[in-house]
Amino acid sequence: MTTQKVQPKLIIHGGAGSSLKSKGGVEIVRKSLYKVLEEVYALLLAGESASAAVVRGCHLLEDDPRFNAGTGSVLQSDGQIRMSASLMDGITQRFSGTINVSRVQHPIALAQSLQSSPDRVLSDYGSAELVRELQVPIYNPLTDIRLQEWMQERDDNFNKEMAGVVAEKELVTESSAGRGTIGVVALDSHGRLAAGTSTGGKGFERIGRVSDSAMPAGNYANGYAGISCTGIGEDIIDECLAARIVVRVTDGMSLAAAFERTFTESRDRKRDLGAIGLDAMGVIAWGKTSEVLLAAYHTGEQMGDTLEWTGDELTGFLC
Repeated sequence: MTTQKVQPKLIIHGGAGSSLKSKGGVEIVRKSLYKVLEEVYALLLAGESASAAVVRGCHLLEDDPRFNAGTGSVLQSDGQIRMSASLMDGITQRFSGTINVSRVQHPIALAQSLQSSPDRVLSDYGSAELVRELQVPIYNPLTDIRLQEWMQERDDNFNKEMAGVVAEKELVTESSAGRGTIGVVALDSHGRLAAGTSTGGKGFERIGRVSDSAMPAGNYANGYAGISCTGIGEDIIDECLAARIVVRVTDGMSLAAAFERTFTESRDRKRDLGAIGLDAMGVIAWGKTSEVLLAAYHTGEQMGDTLEWTGDELTGFLC
């Protein structure tokens, strides 16, 4: 970590999949993501730490019902919402997370509270007890669209392996549009990195299924790089995606090269996933094997996004 001030950098995502139609289209999603970028980047410019900025960014994305995290999370097979989230501070190299928590507005806040705990990853019962200890207000993250989606799939006897997103004006499920998490990776003015990821799961899953979002496979950071992933959780776990990229950067590979190699391997193994990342030098990177990656970034000079990135390239980066 440098002792000199550096230009803060920020990248966020709202999931991956095959379509933006059910989320209102490109411009609507862009507006949502850029609003988060503007608020969180202002915090970084004001001297806020990378971890605090990541948590705030996750809060904002969890509050947006367009994304599958917090409000707007998908329902599991039994009709319940169970969410998972994790936070990793790159300087302390400390990971904390909550798995399958219910009835809270911001799962990332629970992950943040566990950063100073000797027990830093809690499952459903432990998470529920933590909610009581912290006196977190009870909150219902259910939206009408997600309920309609679950009811429609129930009528089909849950034949789909995961949820999609029901369009607001018609009950049409796009099964591959629901590969949803939200994530934030930040580099602050002191050169510190952090990553956070939150999800409602894949929807219609077996009770007790654990997402990658509360594992180092889906969210990881150290002093060299920070990564947040999205896509099919099982594919991300099989690739140990976030940790793999960070380890490669730590071992001397550039962030761009680490993304390219890792996503080439993932494509060859027919994985369905995406990721965003930053390194300690301020390089911003993203990658996907899915058709669409809902990511946006702030370089300090401009904002940009990957919403209309439909080429054959697996990865992209900005120095």
